[in-house]
Amino acid sequence: MQNPYQQPDRQPDRQPDRQPDRQPDRPGGPAARISRRRLAAGICALTAMAVAAAATGVALGVRENRHRSAAAAAAAAADPTKPLVAGWKTVINPEHGTAFDVPPGWEVLEPQVFSGYEDTKDREKVLIGHTAPAFYKSRWCSVDANGDGQVSDVRLGNVGTKGAGGAKDPADIAVKEAPTWVYAAYTQPDKSVVTADKPVAYTTKSGVRGSYVRARSSGAKRTDRCAGDGQAVVFGFKNSRGDLVSWDFYGRTGVPGAVDDALIMRILSTVRLAGDPKDPGPGP
Repeated sequence: MQNPYQQPDRQPDRQPDRQPDRQPDRPGGPAARISRRRLAAGICALTAMAVAAAATGVALGVRENRHRSAAAAAAAAADPTKPLVAGWKTVINPEHGTAFDVPPGWEVLEPQVFSGYEDTKDREKVLIGHTAPAFYKSRWCSVDANGDGQVSDVRLGNVGTKGAGGAKDPADIAVKEAPTWVYAAYTQPDKSVVTADKPVAYTTKSGVRGSYVRARSSGAKRTDRCAGDGQAVVFGFKNSRGDLVSWDFYGRTGVPGAVDDALIMRILSTVRLAGDPKDPGPGP
């Protein structure tokens, strides 16, 4: 096969065959038109090469981003204690074998800490709760809601994981739990102001598949200066043993500094499995 960069062998110099004398082409004549066509063709070729090069650059950039995401997911699988987002904190729940990351300004509590809500009508009944939580602005608002002298701190945002025994599938978890978090945290005893979206299939950065539901309240009664509307996002999935579990976020809405939807979804995207769970029980 001929080397494309090799110059062809030169033939011995010889005098060209004599051609009859011809007059130089006039401006606009056939030779001029041919030259313009060749110039236009050259410009088109160069433009096509430039476009192809730009497209190649975009494709390489997309592939590079995909490789980075894949590398981050692989690193999380190898060591789930390392955050997927640089500078963030990792929250591990060994009971359920789960992990996720939160921004540096969040407060990460011990895995055994339980965070939840009881029924205001029956203080012995826990409506919902989770363990290994992380709080955002844990003392955002403080109030003595019952007038008994005990001051309670209201958080602006809360996230954690819990077991979901009795659920049929990941979507069922999200459908049941998202409105329950909103009701328990913000609207008791009024369920009429709570609404929820349909479940959405979702896959996290590390490949955990499940479904999430977003619920919210509108018109919650302002029983004290800290009370008001809130929202919740619940993502149902399976841990490494196949147990149904959920990642839960809830927080106040309509106030300065409230956690926005983009950040909620970014935190959710970091949910991953973290080894074998310790306890297959249905509780938090």
